[in-house]
Amino acid sequence: MLIKKKIKNKNIKNLYSNNCIKYKTKDFYKVVISLFLVGFSTFSILYSIQPILPIFSKKFFLTPSQSSLALSISTISMAVGILFMSPVSHIYGRRKIISFSLFCSSIFTIICSFSHTWLEIVFMRACIGFTLSGVTSVAILYLSEEMDIKILPFCIGLYISGNTIGGFIGRLFSNIIVRFFSWRLVFFIIGCSSLFFSIVSFINLPQSKNFKSSSLNFKCIVKNFLLPFKIKICRILFISGFLFMGCFVSLFNYISYRLIMKPFLLNQISISFLSIIYLIGVYVSPKSSILYMKYGRKSILICALYIMIFGIFLTFFNKLILILLGLICFTIGFFIAHSTASSWISILTKKHKLEISSLYFFFYYLGSSLFGSFIGIFWFYWGWNGVFFILNFILFSSLYIIFNISNKLIQI
Repeated sequence: MLIKKKIKNKNIKNLYSNNCIKYKTKDFYKVVISLFLVGFSTFSILYSIQPILPIFSKKFFLTPSQSSLALSISTISMAVGILFMSPVSHIYGRRKIISFSLFCSSIFTIICSFSHTWLEIVFMRACIGFTLSGVTSVAILYLSEEMDIKILPFCIGLYISGNTIGGFIGRLFSNIIVRFFSWRLVFFIIGCSSLFFSIVSFINLPQSKNFKSSSLNFKCIVKNFLLPFKIKICRILFISGFLFMGCFVSLFNYISYRLIMKPFLLNQISISFLSIIYLIGVYVSPKSSILYMKYGRKSILICALYIMIFGIFLTFFNKLILILLGLICFTIGFFIAHSTASSWISILTKKHKLEISSLYFFFYYLGSSLFGSFIGIFWFYWGWNGVFFILNFILFSSLYIIFNISNKLIQI
């Protein structure tokens, strides 16, 4: 009986493995290219508004904290949308939700370019964030279902690289266009290009082979979303993602305001080149999989946090070279931490993979939303000293939480 059971499990494993996409196959390249373009478009839409925030402050007579609402409302609506889009993808499939979500957000971005009031901009950004949640909540889930387990961390790293390049190009392009033309043109061009990429991804992305559709049951959905909170490692990773992203967005939100002021007095074009730092994530994200497979995820998360703390420390000084070095260190630490945590989430359990993945990204973008505006209060009253203090407090809190992961909870 025992031998028969082993043979049966082995056959099931082999069957599932045969359905998965292997490294360097035709479908592998289709998935990598399609999701790279999807991630690129998603984050160029999301973060192209960041360099425009100081312009909104002047145009609509807003404080930095109020102006940051244009970005925060997108990420908070994205966080809420993740809880909705993930169950819906169980009915219509991952591929359709990814492409349709990017298509809708592209249309909303084009419409946003014709907005005339601050309220219109905020409303359209909320719609953009909600529709983009269909990409952010389902993309890694699609990868975890369709890709061979041996290359899954590598594929997740490549997808995050697309996000990184999208965020970089979005910010850089936005700064240059705003400097010579207007913020409206930024939204229009990015919206049109993302619309094109949404169509390409729908045509090119392979059909799901390991996906099984199911009907929606509200009580069952609520129950399944509450179950991960009973797993300690899930709670720790949810909180960690919340704090990581909150720090990352806040740092780059308010460093722009600092560098515009004395003694730096940098212009918008110069500040836009800070986005080049994001390209570090293109290299770090895929490579981090090698590190945590060798040294363990907990150890790599702790090292990443120390690098982020050191980076924040360097930004305290009024030396531009030290600030740039600090931003580089922080960015390296952040992408290592995010890649490690997101890959950890993707392998925790097969039974509640959808719920765990969705909740991780819910807290991840919720942190971006809440901290993005909340830390503006520290900037308004205490300047960079206030931002420096609160970011360090958050990172040391994260470090304490990660240290509490016992060896029994560690899964490689």
